[in-house]
Amino acid sequence: MPAESQSIQVNGRSYHWPARPVVVICVDGSGPDYIEQAVQAGSMPWMESVIHHKGTDLRGHCVVPSFTNPNNLSIVTGVPPRVHGICGNFYYDRNNDAEVMMNEPSLLRTPTIFKAFQGAGANVAIVTAKEKLRRLLGSGLAFGPDGAICFSSEKSDDTSLAGNGIENVVEMVGMQVPDVYSAELSEFIFRAGVRLMETVRPDIMYLSTTDYIQHKFAPGSEGANRFYAMMDAYWSQLDALGAVLGLTADHGMNAKHGDDGKPNVIYLQDKVDALVGRNRGRVILPITDPYVVHHGALGSFATVYLDDDVNIAQVIENLSQLAGVEQVWSNEEGCRRFELAPDRMGDLILVSEASTVIGTCADRHDLSGLEVPLRSHGGVSEQTVPLIFNRKVGPLGMQPLRNFDVFDIALNHTSA
Repeated sequence: MPAESQSIQVNGRSYHWPARPVVVICVDGSGPDYIEQAVQAGSMPWMESVIHHKGTDLRGHCVVPSFTNPNNLSIVTGVPPRVHGICGNFYYDRNNDAEVMMNEPSLLRTPTIFKAFQGAGANVAIVTAKEKLRRLLGSGLAFGPDGAICFSSEKSDDTSLAGNGIENVVEMVGMQVPDVYSAELSEFIFRAGVRLMETVRPDIMYLSTTDYIQHKFAPGSEGANRFYAMMDAYWSQLDALGAVLGLTADHGMNAKHGDDGKPNVIYLQDKVDALVGRNRGRVILPITDPYVVHHGALGSFATVYLDDDVNIAQVIENLSQLAGVEQVWSNEEGCRRFELAPDRMGDLILVSEASTVIGTCADRHDLSGLEVPLRSHGGVSEQTVPLIFNRKVGPLGMQPLRNFDVFDIALNHTSA
């Protein structure tokens, strides 16, 4: 195992070897206001002590589109989607005329921080909510009796040494496999994290939740504060076990409905069809994944593929005038602004305003599963996220801060 003075190089960044276990936590959908209001309500006593006394409370920007996959992969590679290639949960493969879920490790263009540290001899553990993300996070890792540990709450009853580096997870955690649409899916992660820290004591651990609660409850609500109180108790245990904790989020969350409780939706495919003709433009919503009950595949970011003879400038001008649209960019402009991979984006990139979402056509979105008025994400309005550490943080050279700086800060800039 390397000396503590040795650094690990990956994707153009250098990380110190951890002097003690480092745990990075991604709280899905958690804008800073969730923590601020829970602390104010007295629901997070450990976090209050971190913010006001022992730790460091910073803010950063997430990747846009502010969705799960591009941000988690940015966090665990330390670079934006332009480099690692995961630009959404879903994309259109123009060359093969196929719409593709971005869950396959083969789509990842760079190694993860986990792979680099494991290659140098580190013990690595990863626990996430859903299986779709687990496969990407575990890309390139070696499993087996002495390998990395990587599993999801969703499939925690189907783990093996060969595939996950661990077995009998449900028995270890002492919880039944939670429903995928529940707060318990995230609680399972933290309970597992504490048990792993008590037993395996990994050098590097990553814990990533689901945003089911944030889609359902606004900051400061009883449901949100109860959820954050649960997390606070587990974070306190990880702290007491001597770990350095770095906390961030993949994106924030905003209400996307009117006073009547109905979603504010721009059905963009209908608008594009009216402008350029049917079957001459294809709208892709990168929020799309297999778990659409809580957001109906409606988010605040879209990309549009157009036939070669369409006047792109004219379409940009017309779509920019739609109520609820914040801005429309060409592929080149949008990918430069948001550090995206041009070959995995369409000819246009659109972001809607904070209270508005983008859909394709009304008949393609099943909103019957929405239990409460729509809350969602994807745009610039959900870009501010927390960067909180349970240690004091020294001077930082990187500005502005990004959520994918969290490993750098935790490993290179926190006090012992």
